[in-house]
Amino acid sequence: MSEYNGCELPEDLFYDLDYVWVRPEEDGTLTIGVTDPAQTMSGRLQKARIKKTGTHLEAGRHVATLESGKWAGGVPVPFAGEVIARNEQLLEDPHLINIDPYKDAWIARVKPDDPQHALDNVKTGSEAIEALEAWIKRYGVQCMRCSE
Repeated sequence: MSEYNGCELPEDLFYDLDYVWVRPEEDGTLTIGVTDPAQTMSGRLQKARIKKTGTHLEAGRHVATLESGKWAGGVPVPFAGEVIARNEQLLEDPHLINIDPYKDAWIARVKPDDPQHALDNVKTGSEAIEALEAWIKRYGVQCMRCSE
């Protein structure tokens, strides 16, 4: 795992180079969440709305909306697909994203319409890490994860 300004950046994930991460699963689905720098910038999350299972989304549409005391925004999917699971825990306690954005605080699992090209608009490895470090530097982010 890479770290920059206190921000954890797992090398095995795919990133939209803004604030979304994507993890391929063995069953062909893709799990989506928000990055450590993004959760830091948003502040303590107080509300999460996640699309219901069975919802079809076009690329760029929001699978979820998150709100803190100072920010509200959508979480876009970088590919078209159907929501097959959502993290019900986040509906009750969205603050989990501030604690550990990469493990238990995933947002949704989506079955892509076109699995061959679902990851075409996201980056991984050193290319992604370098771009995320530039993003962190540009916005002056110093990551902090909350405790429970």
